[in-house]
Amino acid sequence: MLNAVKARDDLGEILQKQEYQVYYNHSKGVIATWWEKTKEWIASQLEKLFPSIQSASGASSAILLTIIVIVILLLGAAAFILIRNTRRNRLVRNQKPLQSKERNWTYIRHLEEAGKLESLDDYTESTRHLFLAMLLYFHEREWLEARIWKTNWDYYDEIRKVSQQTAEEFYELAHFFEDAAYGERKVSPEEYKPFRTKIRDILGSRGVESIQ
Repeated sequence: MLNAVKARDDLGEILQKQEYQVYYNHSKGVIATWWEKTKEWIASQLEKLFPSIQSASGASSAILLTIIVIVILLLGAAAFILIRNTRRNRLVRNQKPLQSKERNWTYIRHLEEAGKLESLDDYTESTRHLFLAMLLYFHEREWLEARIWKTNWDYYDEIRKVSQQTAEEFYELAHFFEDAAYGERKVSPEEYKPFRTKIRDILGSRGVESIQ
């Protein structure tokens, strides 16, 4: 019996030696070690944020895993928004909204075409004509000079010299227009109506009858 107790004690001492601990830690694997360090870091952050918690380091793995998942989801959402906004900015800078086949159209004709397409429930194409009507309306007011080689970014710079507020409104509408015209986005009635209302507000009483 004494030999058995002594053997157990000797084994315990061996297991506590640095050489064995190094081997044990290595055998746990890179992922397991990373997970342990991650849990320790999150626990320490919880202790800083919530001092009233007696032992954040004792939090269960399930709670820590939930927190990590939430953080990953938030980072993923932020990355998605960043990529989407970058893509939108690239579209606004590169696309040329005024096509050669429509360069001789008036803004009234675009409004009439938008009304016809709206009656056919083609809200995507109606969106395009409403935007072009606004563009040519600004051209008529000499707020910009419409040309087929210009991008919406060019028009934004021209409008900004006249009215910063109108330029910001134009920029917002341009994003929606570009998504519909170039982003293969099918515009729903719920999305279309606010867009149409904003165009009507910009045009005022001129040509409003065409899109009622």
